[in-house]
Amino acid sequence: MSNPIISIIVPCYNEEEALPLFKAEITTVAATIPQVSFEYIFVDDGSKDGTLAVLRQFSEENPQFKYLSFSRNFGKEAALLAGLEASTGDYVAVMDADLQDPPSLLPEMYNAIINEGYDCVATRRVTRKGEPPIRSFFANRFYKFINRISDTKMVDGARDFRLMTRQMVDGILTLTEYNRFTKGLFSWVGFNTKWLEFESLPRVAGTTKWSFWSLLLYSMDGIAAFSVKPLALASIMGVLFCLVAFFSILFIILRWIILGDPVAGWASTVTIVLFVGGIQLLCTGIMGMYLSKTYLEVKGRPVYIVKEKSKDIVN
Repeated sequence: MSNPIISIIVPCYNEEEALPLFKAEITTVAATIPQVSFEYIFVDDGSKDGTLAVLRQFSEENPQFKYLSFSRNFGKEAALLAGLEASTGDYVAVMDADLQDPPSLLPEMYNAIINEGYDCVATRRVTRKGEPPIRSFFANRFYKFINRISDTKMVDGARDFRLMTRQMVDGILTLTEYNRFTKGLFSWVGFNTKWLEFESLPRVAGTTKWSFWSLLLYSMDGIAAFSVKPLALASIMGVLFCLVAFFSILFIILRWIILGDPVAGWASTVTIVLFVGGIQLLCTGIMGMYLSKTYLEVKGRPVYIVKEKSKDIVN
């Protein structure tokens, strides 16, 4: 009977410096699980540095190291999907190349699936040490907010780093939407998940590719993908302001009839108009966000396009 196979999926964007360090670390950890065979699938997400050249070298030296290279930068979500689709292992792990996700947790993760009956072992950070305070603040607020408005619960501090059974991976691959928020998809498919906590580690090389703005847009994608309650909020606000306007009109009419006081005050009128106009634009923006997601879905464009791949990649 052949050994079970673990597929390691590694999205890469400008990780030329980190990749040799990652390779050394992951192969050392793999040697501690001799009863398991490994395949490594690196997904080059349109890197501008020498990432692709490094991956070609890895593949030439060892057939276990495979790669896909996109025609341009499609984003980490697309890279994760491509890696999952290309994987052939009985178990599939997702991790970053910068070693902020410690590969040393893999033996414990594998043991939990084999001996404890879990379908997935995922990781979450217990601290955000080294992260800008404003980013940590908004990240915490995001998880609190989305867990209030969504039926799909997401764990605060959750990382993409996890080990999953083939059954769970196949379940994720049935979700074919164009607008992908993988943290939510991992939770939506269910399955029995164990969470491992670890302290955040610094990058071994390079710099983060996530700016505050890109994280903000990513969080909006998550909200639109896993909750329609903002649309309900827009409707409720519309009804509320209609009621406020109705009672305001009654108040003005009664004031004029009883007191004979003409309506005055252009400044307060302008303020009210601007406030109500702002609410209207907010509601229009919420509806526009959902409409734009629908527009992208119905066009049916592929999530990614592969320009080059190693010869051992079947898909």
